Amino acid sequence: MLAITREVSRAIERCELIYLDRTPINLSRARAQHEQYLAALRGLGLEVIVLPEEPDLPDSVFVEDAAIVLDEAAVLTNPGADSRKPEVESVARALAPYRRLLRLTAPATLDGGDVLTVGKQIFVGMTLRSNPAAVEQLRALLDPLGYAVAAVPVKNCLHLKTGVSQVAGKTLLINSNMISKESFPGFDFIEVDPSEPESANALLVKETIIYPAAYPRTRERLQRLNQPIVTVEADELAKAEGGVTCCSLILALTGAAPVGQIEDRNL
Repeated sequence: MLAITREVSRAIERCELIYLDRTPINLSRARAQHEQYLAALRGLGLEVIVLPEEPDLPDSVFVEDAAIVLDEAAVLTNPGADSRKPEVESVARALAPYRRLLRLTAPATLDGGDVLTVGKQIFVGMTLRSNPAAVEQLRALLDPLGYAVAAVPVKNCLHLKTGVSQVAGKTLLINSNMISKESFPGFDFIEVDPSEPESANALLVKETIIYPAAYPRTRERLQRLNQPIVTVEADELAKAEGGVTCCSLILALTGAAPVGQIEDRNL
């Protein structure tokens, strides 16, 4: 498996914010925590590609928002914030050796943080960053590959995966005050601890959960799964409304069908 990541931008304090008040971000500490995150990925046996810093793109460490990576292809997004649209091209170049590349186009807007993929099911959060046109384009692109795409209402949070993330095969960690369980029929749920409302973002890699150290009570609930949990410090990037899923694009190398070119699809 491979993880594509990017160094923390020196401009991180100018990040886009919607739900959080702006507070000082310690760049050195953010970078140290990011290194810990990379070490966790390497410790799980992943090859890690670290793209160079983008000093003029404050949110660029959050590479997940630039693409949706599937076994058969990767879909390049059109981020909802104009300041983030330039992040996509360098991610496209990094993905090109490993995946056929498809692309969403205006009027669709989509952040990868609004996309939860479980098997052949793709759930897309309807937020200030992602719109119904993106759902329609994804359906047109991915139906031939056997994927079902469903829109999910989101409230009180930036992205879908702020409020729900996969922690086992058919088990989701969820804050049901942000995301309704009814949007995920057939799944099992672990509810976040009420004292930790922002704790629903976890990164499942193989059978291991990478999880922020800031949420010990919800971590105790995750221990019911009897799966390995690796905790990382992530509170500096959390000030930029980032989570542990945001900072990497994870892809399996087996069975990849690289093409090395982008298929622009005006749908």
